Amino acid sequence: MAWTAPATFTDGSILTAAQLNAMRDNFNETAPAKATGAGGFIATNGVNSVIQRNPGSDTVNTSETTTSTSFVDLATVGPRALSVVTDVRAIVWFTAQLNNSGAGNESIVGVAVSGATTAAADDNVSLDNQSATAFSDITACRATRFTVTAGTNNFTAKYRVTAGTGAFRRRQIVVIPV
Repeated sequence: MAWTAPATFTDGSILTAAQLNAMRDNFNETAPAKATGAGGFIATNGVNSVIQRNPGSDTVNTSETTTSTSFVDLATVGPRALSVVTDVRAIVWFTAQLNNSGAGNESIVGVAVSGATTAAADDNVSLDNQSATAFSDITACRATRFTVTAGTNNFTAKYRVTAGTGAFRRRQIVVIPV
């Protein structure tokens, strides 16, 4: 139910059931009434309309490798933030420690989206380590805004290299629906 502008009352007015029900319905459109659990935040989802949004996150600490030059899952898929209910935007923060077996080769982490939105991992929205020397570790992070279809979306880290063997560890993703 949508919030409606309340009536203006004067001294001595007798409130009808419809007027009282309209006030009740407006209270049910406030942030405390929309808060369905801990850990979320309240966001607007229209004029005079609010909704609770819940961030999603995941961490994979396992060190794993790939030699694929196309984005793929590692042996331990993810990290992935599953079933994040979004409007049309989400801020995605992802991080990893990464290196490559060959000097000048790149190890790359991207993010794919599935669910209400289908989007492949993309080099334009990625973490990249071009190793100056073989096995030169860096820890990198990136935060970026994704435009998505409103609904339940899943965000999963994907991995690739330009050449050599890329190693990835201490991987994390956090999705904040806005």
